[in-house]
Amino acid sequence: MAADRRIEEITARIRERSAATREPYLDRIRQKAGETPKRSALNCGNLAHGFAACGPVDKERLTGDRTLNLGIITSYNDMLSAHQPFETYPEIIRQTAREAGATAQVAGGVPAMCDGVTQGQVGMELSLFSRDVIAMSAAVGLSHDMYDAAVYLGVCDKIVPGLVIAALSFGHLPAIFVPAGPMTTGLPNDEKARIRQLYAEGKVGRDALLEAESKSYHGPGTCTFYGTANSNQMLMEIMGLHTPGSSFVNPNTPLRDALTREATRRALSITALGNEYTPAGLVVDERAVVNGVVGLHATGGSTNHTLHLVAMAAAAGIRLTWADISELSEVTPLLARVYPNGLADVNHFQAAGGMGFLIRELLSRGLLHDDVRTAWGTGLGAYTVEARLGADGQVLRVPAPETSGDPKVLTTADQPFSSNGGLRVLNGNVGKAVIKVSAVKPEKRVVEAPARVFHDQDALQRAFKAGELTGDFVAVVRFQGPKSNGMPELHKLTPSLGVLQDRGQKVALVTDGRMSGASGKVPAAIHVTPEALDGGPIGKIRDGDLIRLDGETGTLEVLVDPAEFARRPNAEADLSANETGLGRELFAVFRRAVGTADTGASVF
Repeated sequence: MAADRRIEEITARIRERSAATREPYLDRIRQKAGETPKRSALNCGNLAHGFAACGPVDKERLTGDRTLNLGIITSYNDMLSAHQPFETYPEIIRQTAREAGATAQVAGGVPAMCDGVTQGQVGMELSLFSRDVIAMSAAVGLSHDMYDAAVYLGVCDKIVPGLVIAALSFGHLPAIFVPAGPMTTGLPNDEKARIRQLYAEGKVGRDALLEAESKSYHGPGTCTFYGTANSNQMLMEIMGLHTPGSSFVNPNTPLRDALTREATRRALSITALGNEYTPAGLVVDERAVVNGVVGLHATGGSTNHTLHLVAMAAAAGIRLTWADISELSEVTPLLARVYPNGLADVNHFQAAGGMGFLIRELLSRGLLHDDVRTAWGTGLGAYTVEARLGADGQVLRVPAPETSGDPKVLTTADQPFSSNGGLRVLNGNVGKAVIKVSAVKPEKRVVEAPARVFHDQDALQRAFKAGELTGDFVAVVRFQGPKSNGMPELHKLTPSLGVLQDRGQKVALVTDGRMSGASGKVPAAIHVTPEALDGGPIGKIRDGDLIRLDGETGTLEVLVDPAEFARRPNAEADLSANETGLGRELFAVFRRAVGTADTGASVF
C-alpha cells in the first residue's frame, strides 16, 4: 500500500532539506564500496597481524582474497543484565560463519553503561556522551578494514544509537543488529512504581524497596518496561536493521540462538561479494527514518529518541528536525500500551502480537513506507510476521496474528488508544521542549502554576523531604543541559512529584535535562533548548513566575510581561562540582563541543 499523503509530504520535505548532505554521504559509500574487500590490498605484515590469533582454518581462509570476514562489534559486559547474554554470541557467530565457509572476528568492544544503575548518581553525567564514545569505539574496531560486513551486539539506551552512528559512518558495510531480548516478566511494573512512591513518602524502608526492585530486575535480558532500551529494539526492526521478528525474544532460549545464527548467515549473504549487496547507508534513508519516528509514536516510545533519532539520521546525511517529529505525531495513532503507558510489559506486547502485528497495522493505513530496502531484502511487508522455532531448529516465520492477543496492550489502527502519537514538541517563550503525553492522563496534561526554581535535582529532593513543596507548582530544574553537565536523566524525581500529584496538587516539571525512557505520569517538559548555560530563557525564570505547560496544544509559556522578561539577566550557577570525579574531567571537551538538544546533543 502506498504511504499516506501526509507521510509522503513529510518524507519529501526531509529529503529536500537533506539533499546537500545526503548526496555527498552516498558518494562516499559508492567510492568505498568499490574498494572492498580491503584485505587483499593490505601489506603482508598488516594482514599477518590481522589473523595472527586465529585458528588454522580461519587463518587459511583469511590468507585468500575471496573469503568473507564478518566483524563483530559487541557491548558485552556481565554486570548489566541486558548485555550479559552477549557473552556467548561471538562463538555462535564464528561457528556459523565457519559452517558457511567464512570467518568472523570480534572487531572491538564498546562501553555499555546502564542508566538504571547511574540514575540520580554522578555517573549519569557521562551517560549521554557515552553514545558518541560508543560510536567512536566501534569506528576504531572497524578501522582495521578487515571486514566485508558487520554485526552489532547492543541493546540499551545509548548503546544502540551509538552503534547505529558507527554503522552509518561505515555505511558501505552491510550491518545487522542482533539483540539479546528482554528478561522474563518479574514483579509487575505498577507494583514496583507503587513501592517506589511509598519509599519516597517514607512509608516503607530500603529493604522493601530493594526487594521490589530485585523482583523487577531479576535475570538476564533487557528491563521489561518500555523505556529507551526496548524502544531501541522496536526501532531496529521497523527500520529494517534486525531480522524480522527478532526484537523481543527472551535470551538463552533455542529461538534466540537460532535468530543469532540466522542473522550471521544473512549478514554474510548481503556483502559486496554477492548478488544482494545491501550497505547500511542505503538501508537507512529518509523513508527508514520516517518509519522509525512513526514506530516511536505508535508505541509511546522513549523521549530520548528525540535526541538519538536526530543524531542517527545525521550520521547518514539526513536532517531530521523536532518539527518533523511533532508533525508525524499528529499523523500517527497510538497502538500500544506498555508500562509506563500502561500496565503491561514488553513480554505481554510480544505475546499480544508484537512487532509483526504493529507493522502490519501501520502499513494497512499507509503510515509506513513499505518500499524500503532492509537488511532482510526489499519491502517492510516482510516484517509483518512472527518468528518461531522450526522442527529442524531453524527460524520459522508465520504471519502475525489477525487479531490482538490482548486489545488492552496492542490494538488496531481502527481502534487506537489515541488518535495521535505519544511524543509532542512544545514551543513558547521558554524555548523548545519535548513531552511524553502517552503516559500522562488527559486531565493532567495542562498545568498552570507558579514556578519553583532549582539548579539541581538534589535541591528539589531536599525541598520535598522538608515538606516545602506545597500547593500547585511547576518545578524548574535548570543547568542540566548537555553543556552544563552532560544532560543527565532526572527520573529520580518521578516518585516525589508523583506523590504530590496523587495528593491532589497540580505539578509539572520543566528542565533542560532529560527524563527517562520510562517518563511517567507527571507532565514533564524536557530537553528545553536553548539550555540555561547557553543563554536560554529558562535561565530567566524566577520563583513565583506563572508558567503554563499545555501538553494538548503543545505550548510552554512563562506568563510574565514580555518586556520585563526580556530585560531580565540570565541566572548563573556554580557548576565546578560537576567537572571532576568518576571520569567527568575526561569529558570536558565533550561539554564544550556538544550541540543543542534539538540537533541531537552530539559532539559530531
